[in-house]
Amino acid sequence: MEATEKDILRGGQFLVKETNCEDVFTPEDFSEEQTMMKESVMEFNDREIIPHKTRFEAKDYALTEDVMRKAGDMGFLSVSVPEAYGGMGMGFVSTVLTCDYISSGTGSFSTAFGAHTGIGTLPITLYGTEEQKQKYVPKLATGEWFGSYCLTEPGAGSDANSGKTTAELSADGKSYKINGQKMWISNAGFCSLMIVFARIEDDKNITGFIVEYDKNKPNGIVLGEEEHKLGIRASSTRQVFYNDTVVPVENMLAGRGEGFKIAMNALNVGRIKLAAACLDSQRRILSTAVNYANERKQFKTRISDFGAIKTKLAEMAASAYAGESATYRAAKNIEDRIALREAAGNSHQEAELKGVEEYAIECSILKVAVSEDVQNAADEGIQIFGGMGFSEETPMESAWRDARIARIYEGTNEINRMLTVGMLVKKAMKGHVDLLGPAQKVQEELMGIPSFDTPDYSELFSEEKEMIKKLKKTFLMVAGGAVQKYGPKLEDHQQLLIAAADILIEIYMAESAILRTEKNVKRTSEKEQSAQIAMAKLYLYHAVDIVEEKGKESIISFAEGDEQRMLLMGLKRFTKYVNYPDIVDLRIEIAEKVKAENKYCF
Repeated sequence: MEATEKDILRGGQFLVKETNCEDVFTPEDFSEEQTMMKESVMEFNDREIIPHKTRFEAKDYALTEDVMRKAGDMGFLSVSVPEAYGGMGMGFVSTVLTCDYISSGTGSFSTAFGAHTGIGTLPITLYGTEEQKQKYVPKLATGEWFGSYCLTEPGAGSDANSGKTTAELSADGKSYKINGQKMWISNAGFCSLMIVFARIEDDKNITGFIVEYDKNKPNGIVLGEEEHKLGIRASSTRQVFYNDTVVPVENMLAGRGEGFKIAMNALNVGRIKLAAACLDSQRRILSTAVNYANERKQFKTRISDFGAIKTKLAEMAASAYAGESATYRAAKNIEDRIALREAAGNSHQEAELKGVEEYAIECSILKVAVSEDVQNAADEGIQIFGGMGFSEETPMESAWRDARIARIYEGTNEINRMLTVGMLVKKAMKGHVDLLGPAQKVQEELMGIPSFDTPDYSELFSEEKEMIKKLKKTFLMVAGGAVQKYGPKLEDHQQLLIAAADILIEIYMAESAILRTEKNVKRTSEKEQSAQIAMAKLYLYHAVDIVEEKGKESIISFAEGDEQRMLLMGLKRFTKYVNYPDIVDLRIEIAEKVKAENKYCF
């Protein structure tokens, strides 16, 4: 079924428009081709990565490079590369799926893979000239060459546009000389190509360049030593120094001063792919934890039979399930938007750029939510293993260390939280998302008399979907109040932005889990989906709690007197269940299913 413009919500519109479950894509919708791809990637992970875990942990950088070449031979580096440049030209969902299932063996390989296929290759496929793409992309697609992305500097981290690296045009106008220093560069130790950002003269914005690197002819490029890191130990991470590095003018990427735009859009794709890269890690952490809990006995009882452990297993499963649901929902939206733009006559390059940019809010939401969930899962995994979890002999401690970086790179979670709300407000100002109309309706509702009728919630998820609607009203009420008070200066109030972002994140994640489950119940039955129903309800219950906490924190910080009282009453109304779920029962149901299957099985 071809998607049409009206069927696909624009980025951020999930907040103000109702989504039907039939309109979301779920992992259960994978095509035959996608299922084969998933199995092929899982088999590669089981064969080439997982058995060598100890070598990765021992900083075997050569192994990472070797496995990357094997991934190239299998075609996994080329999934998203158009066929015209030697790639498979598969859709965005397949790109996300490959990233998901190849990333759980070790964070070292996952980082190398993500840096190469994402920010190392994409800037050229998205912004390169035809000549640049023909020259470089086929080599990157096969793994003949590896790419790296050189943006961060000692003084320019989150403030990426403040970099001091310079590019100076030669007297004959044929080349640029690059001078400066970059740090935290993934794949630096074995790359043949660098996407380097530098400033020309006093330009406001940085400019991107494609810089070839051959260690036998270094062209003024000097690599620092490998960094000693908490996790992702076998991913090559070095400083890079440029000393009069000569780059031909035809290697400028896009136009002069376009570098900041390239950096930001490459990161949008990187964010949803990073979320995907954390998904199978969560599944594997849970499966490893339940294997152990089913075998380990204390007080003559398997520890998986204790309520305290069941709680952990159930919460880990619910988070992984919500993460999957939201990631594949957004991936398909992006894929459909790309297809629409191509059908309208855009080039693949333009269509992909605009398709991903459209859902930048969702990409940031996913990056934050899933990176934090995988860290929590690893933490609980260690706890389930007890003392053994703290030992290098078991896989949990390395999973915990590897997970930690996910909250930092591709834009810190703090930056991404602020971006979600900032981008939403910008979209509203451009007229792409109507926030004003719905926010005014919420205001009117607050002034009116609430209905005291008892609704009929006999149909599956009827109350849960009503709760989602109310949570959306909460966001509009809180964010609307803050915008009214501070206007354009809202971006100076970071604590309020972060609290609003947490509300937005919970709405998207909880709604995605509910819609996925509702769609699958209609295909199968409530009985077959009973554990999934329990996970969707459990996730929503926590979401409501977070929304209430963050809403209250915001309201009491920007409103006072009668306005504060009215908003707090509204908050109470919008976060109140008619029938609270039995949380203990939900957790037991989920945990028993996971225990019986001895793995994450959804």
